[in-house]
Amino acid sequence: MPPNPSPPEVAVIGGGPAGLIAAEVLGRAGIPVTLYDQMPSVGRKLLMAGRGGLNLTHSEPFDRFVARYAEAVPRLLPLIEGFRPEDLRAWCEGLGQETFVGSSGRVFPTAFKASPLLRAWLSRLDSLGVRFALRHRWQGWDEDGRLIFTEAAGQAVRTQPAATILALGGASWPRLGSDGTWAELLSRRGIEIARLRPANMGFTLPWSDLIRSRFAGEPLKRIALTFEGTTVKGEAVVTADGIEGGAVYALSAKLRDAIERTGQATLHLDLRPDLTEEALTNRLDAPRKGQSASTFLRKSVGLGPVGIALLREGSAPLPAEPDALAQLIKAVPLTLTGTKSLDRAISTAGGIPFDQVDEQLMLRRMPDVFVAGEMLDWEAPTGGYLLQATFATGIAAARGVLARLGIPDAALTGGLSSATGQT
Repeated sequence: MPPNPSPPEVAVIGGGPAGLIAAEVLGRAGIPVTLYDQMPSVGRKLLMAGRGGLNLTHSEPFDRFVARYAEAVPRLLPLIEGFRPEDLRAWCEGLGQETFVGSSGRVFPTAFKASPLLRAWLSRLDSLGVRFALRHRWQGWDEDGRLIFTEAAGQAVRTQPAATILALGGASWPRLGSDGTWAELLSRRGIEIARLRPANMGFTLPWSDLIRSRFAGEPLKRIALTFEGTTVKGEAVVTADGIEGGAVYALSAKLRDAIERTGQATLHLDLRPDLTEEALTNRLDAPRKGQSASTFLRKSVGLGPVGIALLREGSAPLPAEPDALAQLIKAVPLTLTGTKSLDRAISTAGGIPFDQVDEQLMLRRMPDVFVAGEMLDWEAPTGGYLLQATFATGIAAARGVLARLGIPDAALTGGLSSATGQT
């Protein structure tokens, strides 16, 4: 009786969450996997994201959750249905990392860090036999269709796996490994690439010398921002050349697109979203009793120095009438003139359009090559949506490989059995 043939080997290129989870799915199915990454270690952007608390996903109702992906919903919905927010939480807890829901509905590991999760994850991948080839920069394919890598010493390495998953990330924070150089490599093979653009980023605007010198780095707490009829409550930070922060990121796609169309975008800042315009007017109609304007605004409506400076930035002198001043407090105009650079953005828009891949994320022009994560052309706000879709596309690509190779899928959902058989 002939021996059973060895299962085919699969290459995963990219050591971020999409590549790591793809390697796990393949490893669970008994596939020999080599994960290649140009950096000396994997998961670097994940570790950076965990510095302020690793936001894994979000607990809001599923229909509202998936709507955050805007134009990409038709293609991402079936992939995220295959690995939903509750599945991501269960997977995390299967690695011994309990999760909790914060006051905003965002989901975090109880440890509030990425490092314990990454250590447990790498241990699991090791137990599944996943091999890591670090300091290997991908250079495309040779004339025989083999993958080419350059090692740290400059030596070329060639390999021809049965299938390849590309999970090289976008082009934000290139010092962590995702530098977007894959776009040129794929363009040479006839793959269409939508221009890589910053997403979830800050914006530039021409502050006065006063704002730049005195208030750079100052937080704007409990504010609301409005653009094109969409209002977001949250926080922001004044920078020396503009503004950034969670509330800004939530509107960043619309703001970026408007600036690309017209060269600028006017964002309206509500310094007291908890008070109506009428309530503000009533407070501002009180006698000033010889107080300076700054003292009066601080005592009557609770504005701090940075808020008062922003009022004067757009309208000097301040309106004398209480109703006009209340209107300004509720809608301080901020004229944004540009985006912060792609290399400092939280994530990347653009990439490989979904019409370039099939339902299993295999490139239509390149059979046996699959794509996952931020390389695909989708974007989402911060709040857990980025990681959720990254995981979901990594899993979908791995399952596409298994289907292509005719190998049963060892599902990650449900009981989430670990590599040792524990649940």
